[in-house]
Amino acid sequence: MRDENVFMDRAIRLAEKGRGRTAPNPCVGAVLVRGGEIVAEGWHTACGQPHAEVEALRDARAKGIDPSGCTLYVTLEPCNHHGKTPPCTQAILEAGIAEVVIGCIDPNRSVAGGGADSLRNRRVKVRTGLREQECKDLIADFLIWQTTARPYSILKLATTLDGKIATRDGQAAWISGEASRREVHRLRTWCGAVIVGGGTFRADNPMLTCRLPEYDGPQPLAVIVSRELPDPGKGSHLLSARPGQTVFWTTEAQSRSERATQLTELGVTVWGLPFLKSEPEALDLGAGLQLLRSDKGCLYTLTEGGGHLAGSMQRQGLVDELRIFQAMKVLGDEEARSAFAGRKALSMQDCWEFRTVEQGFFDTDLYLRLRAKE
Repeated sequence: MRDENVFMDRAIRLAEKGRGRTAPNPCVGAVLVRGGEIVAEGWHTACGQPHAEVEALRDARAKGIDPSGCTLYVTLEPCNHHGKTPPCTQAILEAGIAEVVIGCIDPNRSVAGGGADSLRNRRVKVRTGLREQECKDLIADFLIWQTTARPYSILKLATTLDGKIATRDGQAAWISGEASRREVHRLRTWCGAVIVGGGTFRADNPMLTCRLPEYDGPQPLAVIVSRELPDPGKGSHLLSARPGQTVFWTTEAQSRSERATQLTELGVTVWGLPFLKSEPEALDLGAGLQLLRSDKGCLYTLTEGGGHLAGSMQRQGLVDELRIFQAMKVLGDEEARSAFAGRKALSMQDCWEFRTVEQGFFDTDLYLRLRAKE
């Protein structure tokens, strides 16, 4: 018999196909197995569409395969309640599935375990915990939405081998290669906002849009974190081309200034953020993220610009996922700009630690997807 981890690994890869489109639902994948072979598969394609288990059953029937007696491998516990779609447990029972192998139990406390218990009570064999950590990683965004009032926060960094994101005078074009930059633009297609620091805004005059030629969907909001608001009269790509999609996070005092009024009249959103009680000189970036979700409907954000901004997000516990594109280059300049800045760490025990969720290459750039080590 084949190693059944292979079946769950396939379900995990299928689940990732729905990333960004299933929100605020989790990404889920499922495969049907008979005789040690995958005979059908499915994934949750978009919010409001059939769940992964139902899609796998549809795939089986489209291929002329009777699903009764098959084993279903699914990354997340099947639902047992009516929402936008009927309960998946009902579809599983009606199909005559003999066994269900679940990656992880639903983290929603009001339904956790309900789907598995319902199936067991109807004499379906149920096992849980196969590739559990990998399946939990799949729904890390869903867990943030369930337990906090903010979006899921991704930090992207393009670095050299010595951890630099720009030369000492701020030149960063281009550290990473074309394949990496294309992947970043793909991320922008499903992130509701791209966040950069004021230094990046002033130095690069960015548009912060997705520029993939084939993409014709909505553009992400452009969010700039800066205690100094720009002069609307001097112009910038964002203020001239997309003021209605531009947001400034600044101090509460600056948000009441004449310049803030001028920006607002252009259509720009200006939000004054409080200072942290624990760090009186630091803006409460979590408050800004909560506003993006409550007022702008953002479920994902992508932070891209500046070592100090990256350091602030990490210090405030707001980096849910770190994506690094590391070029096979070395600057070797200790005064070049580092990926993280603004912190004094006096021993190795002060390091922030991460674990690898995914790794690979985009052309010659090393790609790492990381989460905080628990």
